Amino acid sequence: MSQMFAEAGHRATGYRCVSSAPECGMEAPNITKVVLLACGSFNPITNMHLRMFELARDHLEDTGQYRVLKGIISPVGDSYQKKGLVEASHRLEMAKLATENSDWITVDSWETEQPEWVETAKVVRHHYEELLALEQKSDDTDTVKYAKKRRIEENCFQSSSHQKMRDGPQLMLLCGADVLETFGVPNLWKQEDIVEIVGYHGLVCITRSGNDPHKFIHQSDMLWKYRKNIHIVHEYVTNDISATHVRRALRRGWSVRYLLPDAVVHYIQESDLYSAESEQKNADVVLAPFQRYTGASSS
Repeated sequence: MSQMFAEAGHRATGYRCVSSAPECGMEAPNITKVVLLACGSFNPITNMHLRMFELARDHLEDTGQYRVLKGIISPVGDSYQKKGLVEASHRLEMAKLATENSDWITVDSWETEQPEWVETAKVVRHHYEELLALEQKSDDTDTVKYAKKRRIEENCFQSSSHQKMRDGPQLMLLCGADVLETFGVPNLWKQEDIVEIVGYHGLVCITRSGNDPHKFIHQSDMLWKYRKNIHIVHEYVTNDISATHVRRALRRGWSVRYLLPDAVVHYIQESDLYSAESEQKNADVVLAPFQRYTGASSS
């Protein structure tokens, strides 16, 4: 693991594209393939959650260093025990409805299927291992094509000493600036988990009104150490949509149309979700991370 962290800066920052190699009919080898992973409650999923993926992809690909292959939404399990958290089955279905028209954002249920709450670092690790396994399977099932591809790459780019073949795709955690600032909440995150996520995999952080990620990174010695692995994406078309505000509107009988995908709005109405009663769910329960890291128990 220590070797992984030592290579973190190189993997997360990559190299700027020098040549797209059009004469070779293939992508330059200095382009890093990226999969974006967003973890969270998605209670419910909003249009802003979806916008984060689009903003992150545009930002990364505009650098000329990355090509985003896929986006993954991983809702937290019920055992996280957050106040007002409706059942994972509902949150998964809403996320699937929200992404049904996307050709690159998917929803994964692995995290919700675990019997206990799973730390985000373990979720990242799981999806990274899945990504590597898929890459290896692709190589194993098409070795002839892969060998030919490597020969073409070597012939096309061997003259550029600063260009280097990538080891494989990279997984980055995608979050909002409000989530980044929770890294400073005592006993909410293990420090070694933050180092693993930011130091090795990398983080894409979308700015949000009321949060200053640059200031927070500057004030954190650990985040400052891995600052080159944190991509700050500015949302110039600011929108303060939050799941908390949406749930409040729903409890009061207000319209939430255009804040959520229409299919999600219909699902909420048909399933009668987000009432005053559901908002009190887990109200007297200690959040799972605090239980695990401090030994605290529910009152």
